[in-house]
Amino acid sequence: MAGILSQIHNPSDLKELSLPKLEVLCQELRQKIISTVALNGGHLAPNLGVVELTVALHSIYNQPGDKIIWDVGHQAYAHKLLTGRQNQFASLRQVGGLSGYPKRSESPYDYFGAGHSSTSISAALGFAIARDLNRENDVVCAVIGDGSLTGGMAFEALNHVGQLGKRLVVVLNDNEMSINHNVGALSLYLTRLRSDPNYFRLKEDIEFLLKRIPAVGTQVAKTAERVKDAVRYMLIPGTLFEELGFTYFGPLNGHDLAALRSVFEHARKIDGPVLIHVLTKKGKGYFPAEKSPDKYHGVGPFEINSGQLKKEHSTTYTDVFGEAIVKLGAENPKVVAICAAMSAGTGLTQFAHRYPDRFFDVGIAEQHAVTLAAALAAAGKRPIVAIYSTFLQRAYDQIVHDVCLQNLPVVFCLDRSGLVGEDGATHQGLFDFAYLRHIPNMTIMAPRDAGELEYMLTLALQHSGPVAIRYPREQAAVMPVSNCRAGWGEGEILKEGSHGMVITVGSMVLPSLRATWSLEEKGLDIGVTDVRFVKPLPKELILQLAQQQRRLVTVEDHVITGGLGSAVLELVSDVGISIPVKRLGVKDEFIEHASRAQQLTMCGLDEASLRANFHSYFSMRQVNKVQLKVSDSHGN
Repeated sequence: MAGILSQIHNPSDLKELSLPKLEVLCQELRQKIISTVALNGGHLAPNLGVVELTVALHSIYNQPGDKIIWDVGHQAYAHKLLTGRQNQFASLRQVGGLSGYPKRSESPYDYFGAGHSSTSISAALGFAIARDLNRENDVVCAVIGDGSLTGGMAFEALNHVGQLGKRLVVVLNDNEMSINHNVGALSLYLTRLRSDPNYFRLKEDIEFLLKRIPAVGTQVAKTAERVKDAVRYMLIPGTLFEELGFTYFGPLNGHDLAALRSVFEHARKIDGPVLIHVLTKKGKGYFPAEKSPDKYHGVGPFEINSGQLKKEHSTTYTDVFGEAIVKLGAENPKVVAICAAMSAGTGLTQFAHRYPDRFFDVGIAEQHAVTLAAALAAAGKRPIVAIYSTFLQRAYDQIVHDVCLQNLPVVFCLDRSGLVGEDGATHQGLFDFAYLRHIPNMTIMAPRDAGELEYMLTLALQHSGPVAIRYPREQAAVMPVSNCRAGWGEGEILKEGSHGMVITVGSMVLPSLRATWSLEEKGLDIGVTDVRFVKPLPKELILQLAQQQRRLVTVEDHVITGGLGSAVLELVSDVGISIPVKRLGVKDEFIEHASRAQQLTMCGLDEASLRANFHSYFSMRQVNKVQLKVSDSHGN
């Protein structure tokens, strides 16, 4: 027998369903999400927590006229299933399939793309302003999580919304369990009052009575004001939002469909900004995710019955970093660690446990994280900022102005650099060389294996200026240790070659070596050099290679523009050396979701593609006289 979900082709189909059928639909949505994520991986706990909220929104608002803007996208799976993408849902996060995030090109119901957080209220306000300029009457609703609300951009938007007074609904999806225990029955009672038109008169009466408290004498007046404030904050939840100009409803049970639908229906009639505070449970409906919502926030494929991840754990660069920073923290009490809401994701869990007074999770506030680190460095501490490459982009001005301009010793550990896999275009760490390399005083390193990462961390903490160390989202390579570790600003020739030289760095070192080894049987003797430092480049070594070799190839897990290849070209051009240089890297486009291995193949950076490129390029007997002296793997 076909379920209710199979009969839903767009949100308007929900309007014909009774409340009991909508509740059954919620169960079916959860089953579909669990079974799909178990096969493909994805964001499980946050999506399970917003099923009733999503159904309530889509059953009340009239789309495509009304608009729902999702923040981040960790909570948009049910939204995808209710907006005509059921038949494609099995392709979630797979090559050519559905994105794990809202995406404008994927559906007319995805009004604004989202992968990074704290953007939904700003985007919703933009749609509301456009609506009013067009003299239209649709409802615009932003859905934002309590985690995303820690981002400063969200508060900037709330401030602007309140200033303009636009008709706009903000749904605050609060899945922090401690709040549920704190609010109690009084808040639920006040929520019912707020859902009733008589609430507004009650609020006015409370304010009127508070104003009647007499003020006699300076001290008594000050005391009276404190009493007024205390009473106001006790009796009127959400005062902060109301002070910003919002009508506040909540906290509401985010799994009570009837209550949600009632409040959403009422909110759409209010001529001004509204904030609806809902309490949800991450992982709801799947016990392992309810018990450990952090563990099941974003997961790989898993066994549904046991919750056990199918992929065996291997040591990643994140693990190596986490172990190394604990050791460094023990050796140096000045070491402090900072992250932006990603302590587990960046490997800082053990450091936070061992040194809680030296660990700072600032929430989704990358700008604050960087300036905080700069000030700690100025005060004599040795801050390490562990952050995903894609998220450090959000703090560019702070890197330039607060860290590099003052030449402060902040160490940036850029996890998830390069191609990141199934999270796709919004999360690729492909731009860090380019957005950091041109900033004065910045040093950029990339380790080729686990041992190099540990060594580079030690080097970075001995340096007197800013340092960035970037490493990929993959199993940490283990290579033979050199007899003598290369020093600051030095590269290493790992393999000599008489037919040409590959210049590479980081995660591309081992694939490049393997590709050249396999070409030896074809009579090609190709060398491999690990520059280790993208800035400052090991100039003497590269210029020596440029003078000795007939041609060079650069290989990087980064966009070609502004990366390692560009740096090498700039160097040889500046000294007047004319040598063919072929650049291999990611071309000038956003790379969509797939596994990291598939993305490397798509970009010509897997071992087989490198071997083919090296063979065709280095087997050429001579460079055609009319050939351009500089080329890259994509004809740019």
